[in-house]
Amino acid sequence: MRRPSLWKRVLRYPDTVVESKWFDEAAGAVVISVRPARRAQQRCGRCGQRCPWYDRGRGRRRWRMLDVAARLAYLEADLPRVRCSQHGVVVAAVPWARHGAGHTRDFDSEVAWLTRQMSKTAVCLLLRIAWATVGAIITRVVAEADAQAGDRLNGLRRIGIDEISYKRGHRYLTVVVDHATGRLVWVGEGRSKATLSRFFQLLGPQRCAQIGLVSADAAEWIFLAVAEYCPNARQCLDPFHMVAWATKALDEVRNQVWRQARQDGQKALADTVKGARYALWKNPEDLNGHQQARLAHIAKTNQPLYRAYLLKEQFRQIFAPGGEERIELLDEWLIWASRSRLKPFVELARRIRVHFRSDIAHTLIYRLSNGRIESVNTKIRLLTRIAFGFKSVHALIALVRLHLGGYHTPLPGRT
Repeated sequence: MRRPSLWKRVLRYPDTVVESKWFDEAAGAVVISVRPARRAQQRCGRCGQRCPWYDRGRGRRRWRMLDVAARLAYLEADLPRVRCSQHGVVVAAVPWARHGAGHTRDFDSEVAWLTRQMSKTAVCLLLRIAWATVGAIITRVVAEADAQAGDRLNGLRRIGIDEISYKRGHRYLTVVVDHATGRLVWVGEGRSKATLSRFFQLLGPQRCAQIGLVSADAAEWIFLAVAEYCPNARQCLDPFHMVAWATKALDEVRNQVWRQARQDGQKALADTVKGARYALWKNPEDLNGHQQARLAHIAKTNQPLYRAYLLKEQFRQIFAPGGEERIELLDEWLIWASRSRLKPFVELARRIRVHFRSDIAHTLIYRLSNGRIESVNTKIRLLTRIAFGFKSVHALIALVRLHLGGYHTPLPGRT
């Protein structure tokens, strides 16, 4: 394969002329000298418009390409600069690599594909590149995919919002998912109203007004941002988080009973209540024989604690499959909890009635939960573990978007 025309067919880069090739003994690499074809010259590296020459640049430059016969391989070419009317003096575009990249397009595509199939460490070892390089390549690939796909935020009507911790020290990501497709549509660093406001500002007032339903937990910063930017949105509280409130209230009652029993010297009762923690937490259909016996003993010996258990179970049944009749069940539960003489449930009923009753009603009517978002969060945790952590949050965000944003990244030479 000495003829340049054969190398051109092997490289598969359009508008690229192969000049020569040799083996660099010092670098231990195959080097192929190339230049852009005449019609691909004098183009801005950012916008691609034809521009006048500015100077010859800083001499020749190399781009890492896919290995040749298990040897490192590079493309080498001059890198002149042009004067763009929009971007000023910039490096001229080349057809085999993205602007500002030190790797060819095929190399970037292979890194993006491998990153979706294996750990980041394995990709680094296989392709002989650094962690930071993988993150930079993924960021380039995702940015170009976004530019080619156009606006990926059109058509949003039902969204889910949640946060996920990606690193120690209270490092969080805010995640937005489209309920209609299950696709991750946006992810940003932090968990605050300011973070979520960046998404709504990117969306714009017109598209924000088209959002009809938003599912989330009861985080105040989410509710404030949605209320400010989405005037027509109805907010739905995630049932899992709501039942967790009732479970927490039940546990507070159990702790009160346990402390009172110890103060009164009732050791047997204290041991029974302490050992019944999981029996009270679990759903009735998941109890084993021993836990059922503990629950039956509590029903006979401690009515307040058993009443708290029934309140928790009744609240869980509110979110069972059904329609608007579940709203009546919610109102009846609020009355029962308010009159239960159990302080944790009295306070929970007051909080729901004052702040969250309408949002829970929306959940019961539209049957919307954060199930899709929790699935996305689980995949983000898996990606973080596989990569053994990230030094740059921007690299993590690019990797998450590459995996969960609906991007198609085929291997080079394949469709």
